[in-house]
Amino acid sequence: MATTLKKKDEEAEGVEESVSPGVGEQTEVPSRGLLREYMEAGAVVLVMAVFFMTFVAQSAVVPSASMENTIYVGDHFLVNKFIFGPGPHLPFLPQRDVRRGDIIVFKYPAASIPREKIVQYKTLFIKRVIGLPGETVEVRGADVIVDGKLLPENRVVAADKDLGSDNAELKQLKPTGNKPDAPYTVYYSSEPHTFGFTYAVNRPYKIPEGYYFVMGDNRDNSADSRVWGLVPRDLIVGRAMFVIWSYDEHAAHSQAPFPFNFLADFVNNTRWNRTGTLLR
Repeated sequence: MATTLKKKDEEAEGVEESVSPGVGEQTEVPSRGLLREYMEAGAVVLVMAVFFMTFVAQSAVVPSASMENTIYVGDHFLVNKFIFGPGPHLPFLPQRDVRRGDIIVFKYPAASIPREKIVQYKTLFIKRVIGLPGETVEVRGADVIVDGKLLPENRVVAADKDLGSDNAELKQLKPTGNKPDAPYTVYYSSEPHTFGFTYAVNRPYKIPEGYYFVMGDNRDNSADSRVWGLVPRDLIVGRAMFVIWSYDEHAAHSQAPFPFNFLADFVNNTRWNRTGTLLR
């Protein structure tokens, strides 16, 4: 009996030795080509990038002056797509409802404007949320009234060097005293105009549920809810976060030969002080 048990123990030890390498020994790993490893790593990065841009954030650029001087033409900024995500908001996730004062990016809600290459439900716009669902908005000159109360805004008198053009920044003419309860600043010409404005101008306008009233900070040079109406909730892409790069496309260009002209323009025409600017 003892001989039999000893024989079984030796057989068991032999099985262990056959599948486990000894000290100092190495197991053979099937070799994979370097190209295949790079392709697999690239595929993982691509999937992560697609997921990030689809559900979390994406970059965008401002092509018009409707939000100056809060946002400049040529500002490239990051959009937080996760914060206004659909469905219930869990307490441990950074999600919330749209608030007044938010700078939002959304898909153009009105009929297409072919001459301006704006496509309904596709072209991205950026404006500031002024009126929330269920509220009544009225715009009287430079005053914005919500539910019968004057909206607190820092109003600055400014001049557009080329009114109606997207090529010029606003020149501040006459600053007004800051209001402690005003979270943002808007810009008006010395004589606010109402040309082309239809909704909520000099008459109350009720906002239905699921819609938002938005306006540009460059109030006299902005096609917004006063012109084409409200923004449905399901067309809101996200909230503008901060500037990642700003390039002045209308600044003078270098005459140096390529590629030195490209490098010179990048260094000289980049608005370095705009990098990292929070948009609020």
